[in-house]
Formats: sequence, structure tokens, C-alpha cells
Amino acid sequence: MKVCLYFEGEKVIQNSGVGRAMKHQMAALASQSIEYTTDPSDDYDILHINTIGPSSASVIRKARQAGKKIIYHAHSTEEDFRNSFMLSNQLAPLFKKHIVHLYSQADHIITPTPYSKKLLEGYGISVPIEALSNGIDIQKFSHDEDKIKKFREYFHLLPEEKVVISVGLYFDRKGILDFVEVAKALPSYKFIWFGYTPLYSIPKNIRQVVTKHHPDNVLFPGYVKGAVIEGAYAGADVFFFPSKEETEGIVVLEALASYQQIVLRDIPVFDPWMVHGKNCFKGCCVEDFIQLVYGVVEKQLPSLREAGRKTAEQRSIPEVGKRLRQIYEQVLSS
Repeated sequence: MKVCLYFEGEKVIQNSGVGRAMKHQMAALASQSIEYTTDPSDDYDILHINTIGPSSASVIRKARQAGKKIIYHAHSTEEDFRNSFMLSNQLAPLFKKHIVHLYSQADHIITPTPYSKKLLEGYGISVPIEALSNGIDIQKFSHDEDKIKKFREYFHLLPEEKVVISVGLYFDRKGILDFVEVAKALPSYKFIWFGYTPLYSIPKNIRQVVTKHHPDNVLFPGYVKGAVIEGAYAGADVFFFPSKEETEGIVVLEALASYQQIVLRDIPVFDPWMVHGKNCFKGCCVEDFIQLVYGVVEKQLPSLREAGRKTAEQRSIPEVGKRLRQIYEQVLSS
């Protein structure tokens, strides 16, 4: 069995969630000694495609003509396309038609969560759909004091300084405006938003918040990788992720693996695997978030770090690899 993992525009997506999913899939297949290629001109048995651009459509067509089995990894939905780039809401209906057309050409669909599976089924797609986490590299995001030190030195943080972090693109959908509002209400904490989106591609109100209309205790350092971001996951006082729509949220898995305390927006994608008071805290509005972030930082709320880590371990890359093997064998035999 040989699998072609196809990701269109690898350089463009490498810093996104789909880019991390690409690396996780490669590691998952390697963990199970499954032979794979990323070159669709190679010989293979299954095309496992992850992207939705024009080249992806061409690769699907050639695979179908060659009689290959096709698995589509559905990372995108209409719902998480909205409230992102400029004109995304106006284009969302066309985007939906596009992805339904592509996804429907597969023999099998994989999507990260039961929530995204439900959305796709609601689109009228008749292809079998499997919910399977994108997975997480448990070892990479384990607690590491050296990485924590590098994180605090990078931002010149004082020993007593409390830190709230989030990771995401500069999208309204990611909850960036609420992040800033909570920071305004808690001026004694440092709020750091990791991630970057070209400023020309986002609405003016978001662009202004990122560039100038935010309080002094908020930092937008852009895309940061390696020991600094890994140290931030482990060394911050709380990971605050007010996203309004996700298909999974790999950054949440990264925070869980880092034994971090987590505050989320209470949205359907986190059901049933993230449970308020068990492995995270959930809120619905800025007022909730202020109370929860304060309660976690000041240790007025219990530590859920160990339970969160166990949630991540259930989605480790080797576990994902085992399930991928089962799906591949099922598709090949069908």
C-alpha cells in the first residue's frame, strides 16, 4: 500500500493549521511504516488529498482516470471560511459549492471532528465521512523549562509578570476583537497573540486593531516558531482561544499537550471532547472570558492541566496513524 499525500501550495500553507496537518499526516504514516509520496506523478494506490485549489482538482481528475482510490481530507467548511479575509462572507456561498463539488469526487472523506462531519453531511454530500483528529506531536509540546526560559527572555517578561496567549490568523472569526477587549479589562496581564495574516487581505477594523488600536499590554509579534512558541504554550498562565468557528483547532491540541490551562469560546466544534470544568473552561462572551481568564491566572479556578494532557494523548500522532491505516485498508478493499 502506497499513499500520495497531496497538499497544494505547501509554501503558502506551511504556517497554517492545514500546514501543520500536513506534517502530522506524514509523521502518522511514518509511525505505521506506511509508504507515502507527496508527488502525484509517482505511482501510488490511494490519493489522500488535503487542499481545494485548481491544482488539486487536476490531481483528482488524473487519479480518477488512473483508477486510484481517493480520500479527501476536508479541512474547510463554508462556516470557517466566513469572517476571515475581505469579501469572504460574500464569497462564502460560492466557496461552499466549490468544496462540495470537490469533496463529492472522493471515495471517502476524513474531517477532523464530529462537528465538521455534521456540517458536511448537512451539505448533502453522500460520500462516507469519518471524523478523525488532525493529531498532535505529544513530545514536541511537552513541558520544557529551557523553552519556557527562551519564551520569557524573547519578550523580556519579568518573573512576576502574568501572561495570556492565543494563536491564530488575524481574523474576526478567530475572536481577535474579543481577545483585545479582555486585555483592556485586565491591564496588569500581558496578552500575546501569535500568528500573522497579510494586512492587505483583512478588513480595515481588524487591521487597525492589530497595528494601532490596542492597549499597551497587547502584543502582536507575528508568526513565531520553534522554542519560543513552544515555550509560550507551556509557560504562559493561560491559553485563551475565543475563536467563533473551527473544524478542530490544532492550536488547542498544542496547548493541551503542553499541560496548559485553557479558556475557550463555547462553540459546537469542542463538543463532546472539550468539557467545561474537566479539561478546559468555556465562556460565551467577553464578560465570561474576563472572569475565567482572571480565575485561572489567579488560581481561583482548579488546575485542569493533567486532564487536558490526557485529551491530547488520545489524539497523538501514532494513534491517528493507526486509524488512518484502517481507513486506507477499508477504502482499498471497497
